Amino acid sequence: MSDIRAEIREIISRIEKAENVRVLFAAESGSRSWGVESPDSDYDVRFVYVRPLREYMRLEDRSDVIEWQLDEIYDVNGWDLDKTLKQFHKGNATLFEWANSSVIYKTTEQWDNIYCSATKYFSEKAALNHYCGTAKSTFHKYLQGENVRYKKYIYALRPLLACEYIRNNHKIPPVRFDKLMEQEIDPLVRSAVADMLNIKANSNEGDLNPHIPVISDYIRTMIAFYDEVISNMSDDRNPDWDTLNRIFAENVLS
Repeated sequence: MSDIRAEIREIISRIEKAENVRVLFAAESGSRSWGVESPDSDYDVRFVYVRPLREYMRLEDRSDVIEWQLDEIYDVNGWDLDKTLKQFHKGNATLFEWANSSVIYKTTEQWDNIYCSATKYFSEKAALNHYCGTAKSTFHKYLQGENVRYKKYIYALRPLLACEYIRNNHKIPPVRFDKLMEQEIDPLVRSAVADMLNIKANSNEGDLNPHIPVISDYIRTMIAFYDEVISNMSDDRNPDWDTLNRIFAENVLS
């Protein structure tokens, strides 16, 4: 892993030079950050960058993402600071996950200050919508057959466990799957998940294995429950733009 970390840091350095940007933050996203990677899992690197001030003063449209690399080993892409702050304003749950990743490749004092302010934009309803929607989509698309990829069980279970954490604690959920599993959960489900994780850890991501009725029933029940919870929630997003505008003005490069 140390060699991989060094290579990823070198990739980040190359991005900065080639794109004339400064990377404020870079982290792992996906299964490696969740602590449930397979032997052949790739590296999903996500980063936040800022451009020189003059680049934000141009009239023509410009991309607010950098899609740097996508192959069998690396998936590397990043968001401009302006896009990042707009997504924080929306309560984007994926962005909060990046910020709380268990695998950080680069961070800066500027990013620490940005995220400290951004936590005030965490929205329980936006997060529950995202997580429940992710679980529902994964369940219906990938977990209906007799044989399934166990990776997809995690892609459905983890967001539902995040929903449980948010509902019970009213704050940003942990990223790692094992931390989410520390919550109260039916012993039969817990045992089935542990067995599934043992199999997945020694399988390739594309391998098919028999579906697990206990886990499937749990996912189905939790999706229905959170559909009802979300429908009765009011919008709790933070409407303030002034803080984010100030952060943007302070952090664009001169």
